[in-house]
Amino acid sequence: MNMYIRPARAEDIPAIAAVEALGFPAAEAATVPSFVARFAAFPECFFVAEAGGMVVGQVNGCVTTSPVLPDALYHDTSLHNAQGAYQTVFGLVVLPQWQGRGIASALMRHLIATAQGRGKRGVVLTCKAKLILFYEALGFVHKGIADSCHGAAQWHTMLLEYAAKRA
Repeated sequence: MNMYIRPARAEDIPAIAAVEALGFPAAEAATVPSFVARFAAFPECFFVAEAGGMVVGQVNGCVTTSPVLPDALYHDTSLHNAQGAYQTVFGLVVLPQWQGRGIASALMRHLIATAQGRGKRGVVLTCKAKLILFYEALGFVHKGIADSCHGAAQWHTMLLEYAAKRA
C-alpha cells in the first residue's frame, strides 16, 4: 500500500492524537484538546503520513527563536514564533503496525526540508536515549541531557543546523 506525506488538516486531529497515544506513555502524550490548541496556533507545522485513507504517522512542533526546546513550549501555544529560526519537534509517531518501513524517517526528512525551505536555521527536538542514533542518522547532533521534566522522563537535546549557503 502506498504511503504519502501531506500537511495535516483539522479533521486529522483525532487520528493524530490516537497515533500519539500509541507512541508515548500517558504522562507524555498530548491530548486532543492540546492538539486542537496547537493546530489552531501553528497548523503549518503539522504533517501526517497517510496510507489507504488512514493516518499512520504524524510529526508536529512549533517554531521558536532558540536552538533549545523548553517544556513551556508544549503547554503555551503563544510562545510559537512563526518568524523564529528553529522548527521544533514535539512528537514523531508511527502506528506500531506501520513501523520499520521508513515512515518516521520520511516524516522527519519532510519536516526538515520544509523548515529549511521556510528559511529556518535548523530543527531542535528532545528524545529518549534509545532514539539518539535514529536522529543522528538524520543529521542531528546530540547536545546532551535536556533541561526537561516532561512526563518525568529523561530527555536528550538533538539539534540539526543547516550549513550556511555560499554566495
